[in-house]
Amino acid sequence: MRPPLNRPEPELALSVVIPLFNEAGNVGPLLAELRASLAALPVGAEVIAVDDGSTDGTAAELAIVARDWPALRVRRWAENRGQAAALWDGFAAARGEWVAMLDGDGQNPPAELARLWAVRDRADLIAGIRAERRDPVLRRAMSRVANAARRLLLRDGVSDTGCSLKLFRREVAGSFLPIRSMYSFLPAFARAAGYTVHEVPVAHRPRRAGTSKYGLAVMAVRPLLDLLALTWVLRRVFRQRGQPASRAMD
Repeated sequence: MRPPLNRPEPELALSVVIPLFNEAGNVGPLLAELRASLAALPVGAEVIAVDDGSTDGTAAELAIVARDWPALRVRRWAENRGQAAALWDGFAAARGEWVAMLDGDGQNPPAELARLWAVRDRADLIAGIRAERRDPVLRRAMSRVANAARRLLLRDGVSDTGCSLKLFRREVAGSFLPIRSMYSFLPAFARAAGYTVHEVPVAHRPRRAGTSKYGLAVMAVRPLLDLLALTWVLRRVFRQRGQPASRAMD
């Protein structure tokens, strides 16, 4: 199943998708940084903020920013559906030739998008690697175990799939599967469809405000169950040979 992608607009090079759930304290500073970062890139860009049923002041903060930033498009859900569903919705709404992901907690500095944009000619999907993670010890340990298991079983060659900062050609979204832990397997989906993947080290920083929404069930149990199922499925997906990787799903 593919998200119902819009046709890219010729003058719109980049769409930035941000899923948000109860991030009122981070919305204003994050979008201010992102606006400055996009202004430094010589491309037409839009920002799609998906409010995943927030119950704090996230919606109000988004409305304040949207009033004087026409590039910001806000999509709000009445109930929380999860990060993967919010990303899926944002990818489907994206109109740019390239789509970037940025988490709403502000731990990935928006200025790091420039690093990915600068090497977009190297692959169809550019994935960030958190060079020096600023997370609690338990969270880092859980991530290391999950990354090791994924690399062993899926053989996707990616060292840090948990980094939210990614950039990909818009058509690559057609290879993603709408599962609850989709964000953990985007490079694996892309590789299975014949697209190319490249990694770039990016900065990482502590949260400014709020708390993490991801506990043991979200970070370990669900992805592990999905990993076992996807190992069987993705090893049986055929790649189209003799075509550029970026056209593998056309």
